[in-house]
Amino acid sequence: MSSLPERREQIRLVHATFIRQVVELTQRREGRADLETLLTGAEQQGWSELVAALRRIAEGDRSSALLSGLDEEDRVIAESVLRGLQDPASLPDPRRAQDPTLAAPGLAHMIHAARGNPQALVLIGNMADQMSKVGGTLARLAGVIRPLINGERDPDRLCRGMDTRTRQLVLDILGELGKLESH
Repeated sequence: MSSLPERREQIRLVHATFIRQVVELTQRREGRADLETLLTGAEQQGWSELVAALRRIAEGDRSSALLSGLDEEDRVIAESVLRGLQDPASLPDPRRAQDPTLAAPGLAHMIHAARGNPQALVLIGNMADQMSKVGGTLARLAGVIRPLINGERDPDRLCRGMDTRTRQLVLDILGELGKLESH
């Protein structure tokens, strides 16, 4: 397990493929057109501050000043790209993002944040879309994210038709949400 705090690691895992693509394309001169396409797509999803920082990184800027003004999620992504350019072994593994047992606290935080933060709503929406595409357990879990954001807390309703492992994950998410909502 990474030494990063759990929430930061969850952000890295959710965006593992994107982080790896940015690092790979930044390192290859012939990858610059593909990098620009990738960044333009991210910008169209509302990540303009992050994209500005990533463009500066691609141009060779490695100063900590480029992280100024980024929210937590964007900062974690930009830091991961910087670290990945220096040490490719530090890059997050996209396959780990597909293991839902690692996700309960991070998902609960994102669900909780999405209730009042449009950027968090976009993040979790993108993540749910990726989970749906993977299929199986992750697709089933993706199907309860919207109800959780909307305030559904009935475990029987949320877990209908789930296997034991996925049900336990939803129960863990509900437990984390309970802690967050009691503060």
